[in-house]
Order: sequence, then structure tokens, then C-alpha cells
Amino acid sequence: MISNGAKSMLDGFDAVIKSIMDEASNQHPALDHRQVIRFFRKSIPSFVCELGCHDCCGPVTASSEEVSRLPQKTEAAHVEALTNYNCVYLGVNGCQVYEERPLICRLFGTTPRLLCPKGKAPAVMIDIKIEADIHRFMAETRQVLL
Repeated sequence: MISNGAKSMLDGFDAVIKSIMDEASNQHPALDHRQVIRFFRKSIPSFVCELGCHDCCGPVTASSEEVSRLPQKTEAAHVEALTNYNCVYLGVNGCQVYEERPLICRLFGTTPRLLCPKGKAPAVMIDIKIEADIHRFMAETRQVLL
């Protein structure tokens, strides 16, 4: 159960995110989206994946801002990855862009809606309001298929 103080704090975060996103549509979208993405990245709990596992990796979408931080891949690499239902950034040793992986990738294993197939999880799952804000951000921003 969440305390009233924590709920008030989360409501405040929700208002800040909404304010940043509203402002982004009127002024400098890339700058404001970077701030929102940075906030979300800090808000998603982390955990240690099973070495060599990539069961949750596959074709995903990411915001234009997130994609701009990733190395460009050829059209042929994209086609090959999609043909095999993989992410274009999945290499033989796992994710090639782990530190810059998109929000959706960071959510895997941190929410009951995207459970890790190997049963790995953080000590505390992501707050449901933060998760809802992330999904709203993804729905309201241009997404690119990786």
C-alpha cells in the first residue's frame, strides 16, 4: 500500500511530467523530451539480467529522441533483424546499446505487465503511476520501429 505522502509526491511528479510535455509541444521538443526520458530512466528500477539471456529482446519502438542516440543501422540489418523477430541492436553478446536502450526495453522485468521470462526482477517493481506516465509518453510521441 502506498502512503499518502508518497502518493502526493507521485502526483507532483505526474504534474511535472505533464508540464514538461505540454511545454515541449510549444517550444523545443527534443530538449524537453530528453528531460522527460532522463527522468523516466532514473525512475525505472534496475536489476541484473541472466547472463546471455535475451528472451525479452525483439522488435520494439522507441521515440525519435531515443533513436537519435543510437548508432544507425543499415536497411539490410533492419530487414534481417525483423525477419528473425529480433531487435536490430541484439548482438551475439546481447544488447549492443544497453546503456542507451529505449524506455520500453528498460521496463521489461520491472512491471507485472512485462515480466521477465526468467523470473528476474528488481527488489521493488516500478511505481504504477510512473509506468502509466511512460506509456502515455510513448503514445504521445512519434515512435520508430527498431
